[in-house]
Amino acid sequence: MSPAPRTVDDYLAALPEDQRAALEKLRETIKAAAPDAAESISYGIPSFKYKGRPLIHIGAAKHHCAIYGLVPDAFKDELEQCDTSKGTIRFPAEQPLPETLVRKLVKARIDEIEAGATGYRKKRENEG
Repeated sequence: MSPAPRTVDDYLAALPEDQRAALEKLRETIKAAAPDAAESISYGIPSFKYKGRPLIHIGAAKHHCAIYGLVPDAFKDELEQCDTSKGTIRFPAEQPLPETLVRKLVKARIDEIEAGATGYRKKRENEG
């Protein structure tokens, strides 16, 4: 068993070439869309924080790559080719998400953070 990655570069270096390439491209797009985001490892995967709040997480599994921490409902039409669930967008390494879509997803999450809302907080407000 290999040690847990300490940096995003460590995480990416341990991946097969196709997944590494897909996640490196995704990483570049996220950094371009959120240049002030801090990069780290959280929950064992690459994570980005914006103003101290979780922005987006990326990772790879045996048969796919994924983005975690987003609520993709607003982008349902644009994500119809992807496997999505609450807070997760999965895609094959050989079919990465379009850069324009990733930028929109990151911007939507930044807007949520700027507004001071999270999915959890919004849900609680709607219930109360």
